[in-house]
Amino acid sequence: MESFFALLEQRVAESASLLCVGLDPHVSDLPAPTAEAALDFCLNLVRKTAPYAAAFKPNAAFFEQFGAPGWAALQTVIQAVREQSNRLGSFIPVILDAKRGDIASTAEAYAQSAFETLGAHCITLNPYLGRDSVEPFLRRPENGVFLLCKTSNTGAGDLQDLLVDGEQWTADGPARTTNQRPTVIPLYEHVARLAQTWNLRNNVGLVVGATQPEALARVRTAVPEMWFLAPGIGAQGGDLETALRAGLRPDGQGMLLPISRGISRAEKPELAAAQFRDAILDIRRKT
Repeated sequence: MESFFALLEQRVAESASLLCVGLDPHVSDLPAPTAEAALDFCLNLVRKTAPYAAAFKPNAAFFEQFGAPGWAALQTVIQAVREQSNRLGSFIPVILDAKRGDIASTAEAYAQSAFETLGAHCITLNPYLGRDSVEPFLRRPENGVFLLCKTSNTGAGDLQDLLVDGEQWTADGPARTTNQRPTVIPLYEHVARLAQTWNLRNNVGLVVGATQPEALARVRTAVPEMWFLAPGIGAQGGDLETALRAGLRPDGQGMLLPISRGISRAEKPELAAAQFRDAILDIRRKT
């Protein structure tokens, strides 16, 4: 079985896109505060933007707020992406934006929920409980995770910028030598380096906000090959070109750019998706 990121790279090549279409049915954007309205909203976006999407990213919170009907709607949305994949003849991954993180026995249940019950292909996770909380999601290489590393929100630095011991790193993890002079690095960089040692099946990536170009560049230097999910373009103030120049790998890949409101609130979402896809392509060619 191919790994999640091998499958993603195939979709990136087939769609010529690094665009990740966010499916965030804000109640304020719906004709009624119901799961049915959220479902219709997302199905319309999936149908219109699938040709331009390297991936889709439904945010679990906007469905869970409607209780059991919202959960059923989320299942239907993920199935709709599968149907578009079949129509286009190209696998389009679904990244469930749920930011889970709990002890190993609970993580087992969350993994079952995301990958088996809902049918998502990838999930966002909080890594701060350590490797055993992440491992249940990594057992099948075709399922992936994006670990929170340096997030796009304004309060991200409260914890993620804390300075920690900058140990020397080997392929297996941190390894201090007796002659090494102590250094310090931000906690988010430590998370990135740790995540790289967990990436044994090519199915671990990092969430690094597009609002944080300096962090993007720093993390890219620390983990040159890993994939980033880089939210924050548009409504949160991130600049597309600055983010891509900071975070792309030399091969022009290694980043997914989630766009939600910039597409869903456009008069013609399909046109907005195409324009974002093409803008990313143009910057990739020049970078």
